Amino acid sequence: MSECKEDVYPEFQNWLSHIENPDHRQMLETLFHRIHDAFPFLKPKIAWNQPMLTDHETFIIGFSAAKKHFALTIEKDGMAHFQDPIKEAGYSQTVNLMRIEWTQQIDFPLIFRMIEWKIDEKKEIQTFWKP
Repeated sequence: MSECKEDVYPEFQNWLSHIENPDHRQMLETLFHRIHDAFPFLKPKIAWNQPMLTDHETFIIGFSAAKKHFALTIEKDGMAHFQDPIKEAGYSQTVNLMRIEWTQQIDFPLIFRMIEWKIDEKKEIQTFWKP
């Protein structure tokens, strides 16, 4: 059983249930709980079959899971802005997302900085995606 309460983002539970490896599921549950503790005002949403968090109905961060890693994104501009810290943390990156292998530690301060940056960047934006 997870050490985390399962109901932080009940909207994500069905998505999490499809992650077969319990250690991988636990890793994401821990990430979601830590994000919720730091940013309790962010709203969970499932769109395009992926969990994401929004602020005033605009996209902040999204997640996906694969066999060897999970990924997150804060949109293309955010990924470019954090390119060097992502590399320094030892994560791989594309133009649209960063990958954290299941064997790597999560750099929570980096992810929190990314979320804070995206929240600030989109504080005046009213569309879901950045125009």
